[in-house]
Amino acid sequence: MADEIIVLITAGAGEEAAKIARSLVEERLVACVNIVPEVRSIFFWDNSARDERETLLVCKSRAQRLDQIIARVKELHTYAVPEIIALPIIGGSRSYLDWLKEATTE
Repeated sequence: MADEIIVLITAGAGEEAAKIARSLVEERLVACVNIVPEVRSIFFWDNSARDERETLLVCKSRAQRLDQIIARVKELHTYAVPEIIALPIIGGSRSYLDWLKEATTE
């Protein structure tokens, strides 16, 4: 698996998304978070299809930080089952990927 990852997280409100993003960056679990407001999510929950507005967080980090990211998001999130999905980064600007590693190293 590639060392660099993108972690997708959804939140119900922009304030919650900003709180999660800020915590992940300040704790150096992720290098950067893009907050995408007003995504429309259609999903199955509590025996019915839902259609709701959410905020999407696009987080850049490293695979070795994923367990810590998941644990921290679960602590901060209001959802019983928050969406936390990691995808490998298969390539990119070497200088950006080097910065990503540096920013997530304690």
